[in-house]
Amino acid sequence: MTTNHRSTMTGRGLLGRPVKHSLRALPVAALVVAGAAHIPVIPAHLHEAPYIGILFMVLAAASFVLAAVLALGDVSVAYVTTAVVMGLALLAYVISRTIGLPEIGDDIGNWLEPLGVVSVIAEATACLSAVAIAVKAGHQAGIHSLSLRQP
Repeated sequence: MTTNHRSTMTGRGLLGRPVKHSLRALPVAALVVAGAAHIPVIPAHLHEAPYIGILFMVLAAASFVLAAVLALGDVSVAYVTTAVVMGLALLAYVISRTIGLPEIGDDIGNWLEPLGVVSVIAEATACLSAVAIAVKAGHQAGIHSLSLRQP
């Protein structure tokens, strides 16, 4: 192992270098709220559109796992994963309210359903705060931009 390779590995845990951002409680709390907001609607969706109910279970579980990882490990890969998962949840919400999803067309135009509003606020908060923390962590680690090296 070269010295250069060894230096890049120093200080990294299993999932990457700890970020130690002072605002990490924000995405953690938002993830818990996002996960909890989906639990009450799982049974109805399992009956009406089983794939949505299953996706809600997966989203709730992923939200709680990511919240735990951020609370306990605070690693950059968890912030990136949080941004992706919450971004996809937001996209699914927008699709369900605009063009609709198979088997649940009754949500089209229903933007102000209370648990939907709670989940969107929590998902957006988790997504945006995770992006901000990941970008800041990248800058602190010296990753300012992607560049192609010429041979």
